[in-house]
Amino acid sequence: MTDYPPDSWLPLSGIQHFIFCRRQWALIHVERQWQENALTAEGRIMHHRVDDPFFTEKRKDVIVARSVPVSSPALGLTGVCDVVEFTLSPHGVQLPGREERYLAAPVEYKRGKAKPDQSDEAQLCAQAMCLEAMLAISIPVGYLYYGQTRRRVPVELTDGLRELVQKAAREMHGYFDRGYTPRVKPFK
Repeated sequence: MTDYPPDSWLPLSGIQHFIFCRRQWALIHVERQWQENALTAEGRIMHHRVDDPFFTEKRKDVIVARSVPVSSPALGLTGVCDVVEFTLSPHGVQLPGREERYLAAPVEYKRGKAKPDQSDEAQLCAQAMCLEAMLAISIPVGYLYYGQTRRRVPVELTDGLRELVQKAAREMHGYFDRGYTPRVKPFK
């Protein structure tokens, strides 16, 4: 797979829309039709707490970084991780200004509850894949935090989930390049 040039990178958050509904994704990202509603406003407000790129805190052996910009030339995606937790580990990566090594795990905040499809998991996996490319590390697990249930769910970042992200990213680029808005059809 060849890398996408930076001027063609698509918003990473679009993966969630694309897997839920290709048409919804195209209306938002290709046709630029978007209108905030009560649910999206609630989500925006919930994210406000984590949307501070200058806020980092340390809790025992964990560094919590918020609003971490990420990208992957191989996927042609760019975006922001709500939170990345760096846990002290001799098997991790060395962070700037720190002597210790840390394992990274993205945490994605969602307003509602877990969905029956893999759209949230794919968005989280895409974030991890971007972090892996940027830090030259492997990330086996990430977390989804659901505001409605107030639960944090671990997500194993399997080969199958990674393949789903790669397939969706390729298809998103194809649609975007053609300016194509598909009819309603579930992602398979």
